[in-house]
Amino acid sequence: MKSRFLPALGLAIAGSLLLSAASAQTPAGPRINAPAASPAATLKQRVGFTDIEVNYSRPSMRDRKIFGAFLPFGEVWRTGANTATKITFSTDVKVAGKALPAGSYALYSIPELSEWTLIFNKVTGEWGAYSYNAENDALRVTTKSVGLTQPVETFTIDFNDIRTESATLNLVWEKTRVPVKIEVDVVKNVLAQIDAAMAAGQPLSVSAYYTAAMFYFDQGLDLKKARGWIEEATKGEKPAFYMLHAKARILAKSGDKAGAIAAAKQSIAAAEGAPRAEYVRLNEALIENLK
Repeated sequence: MKSRFLPALGLAIAGSLLLSAASAQTPAGPRINAPAASPAATLKQRVGFTDIEVNYSRPSMRDRKIFGAFLPFGEVWRTGANTATKITFSTDVKVAGKALPAGSYALYSIPELSEWTLIFNKVTGEWGAYSYNAENDALRVTTKSVGLTQPVETFTIDFNDIRTESATLNLVWEKTRVPVKIEVDVVKNVLAQIDAAMAAGQPLSVSAYYTAAMFYFDQGLDLKKARGWIEEATKGEKPAFYMLHAKARILAKSGDKAGAIAAAKQSIAAAEGAPRAEYVRLNEALIENLK
């Protein structure tokens, strides 16, 4: 799909050349700096092991009707102002369930009344959507837009609903929010690390056993393995109070109420300093739930 701004490209280039020629003939003088109408912004977010960075410019409404007027429906938009928005993923991801390799992409979009198309294009650094070429698209996805009760003056990109393996990327402006789910593969990565560590045939630190146990516990994986590893992490003379609390939670989930209560009481006895009050509360609540 072509941008409505393509016919103006020749005029823009010609104007730029004329301005450059005029500047070359004008003696150097004081420079005047003015604030950008659409200031640049950088957004960084880690999801699992994946670093995501968004570089974009933020236009404001300024009493304009935006979608369906200033930005016509059905036409390619740079998803911001100035240079087309750039988004970078440090690992492979899934966008709205579709695979997208690690790398940097120009993020274009096609607004519609109730459904948007988001475009991840391989060519970054282009001004506007004037030179957009669909042949360079790496991925296109469609997503439903969500109406807002209160207008958002300045175009905003953010991440929300952040989980171990996913987050929601939101495009927000005027009375519209456009959400798209970004997924990363964390479990496969961590499981490979745990398997390699356990198969190495070398003693592991209590921290490694604790990390492995809690990952299995939090992800709802093999509880028997989690229990074995938390036992290893807490078998020393002075196990850490937070590891003992984790042991109590794992034993409780395993159905061992007596063992869980004993571990919770050990955690209370071991807790000291600033965290003591918090862990006394957590363990007492666990004990009460097991009665």
